[in-house]
Amino acid sequence: MSIIDRALEANRNYAKKYKPPPGSRPFPKIVVVTCMDPRLSDLPGILGLPQADIDVIRTGGPAVTEDVLAELIVSNRVLGTKEILLLNHTGCGFTTFTDDELNAKLSTSTGNASPAPMRFFSYSDPDQNTREQIEKVRSHPWIAKDVPVRGFVFDVETGLLREVQPIAPHTTV
Repeated sequence: MSIIDRALEANRNYAKKYKPPPGSRPFPKIVVVTCMDPRLSDLPGILGLPQADIDVIRTGGPAVTEDVLAELIVSNRVLGTKEILLLNHTGCGFTTFTDDELNAKLSTSTGNASPAPMRFFSYSDPDQNTREQIEKVRSHPWIAKDVPVRGFVFDVETGLLREVQPIAPHTTV
């Protein structure tokens, strides 16, 4: 039996006990952009927040792409989230390759170079990546300036969060 078939079987058992949550739609308080790495799946535990309060956007890297920006805008402007948390982590698989390396490897291993170059959003430094993602979010005109946008790196060895300070704005003297 495949993993998907086992998941479907488990879902049938889950549905027998399922009780829909009250209300017509969710009202999360915070939106979290985090990596697709399964070590970051327990956000209620990591952040100490109820699951219903967290709107989660998972992406590789975690890269703030145009799609992620659109989701952040909907989360904030439609669902009503009040804060944005960008959550990177140590030991991310996206630090183990460059986009050029992965494009070359996949072109060679599949014998098909037609999709290349693809953007995989690889990076080498989680702190710098987090700063860049904060800047992408903060610079979007549809993200209200009064919405806090903060970035953190989760240490997969200790379970601790470390805040990453954004790029200092340029000031004129």
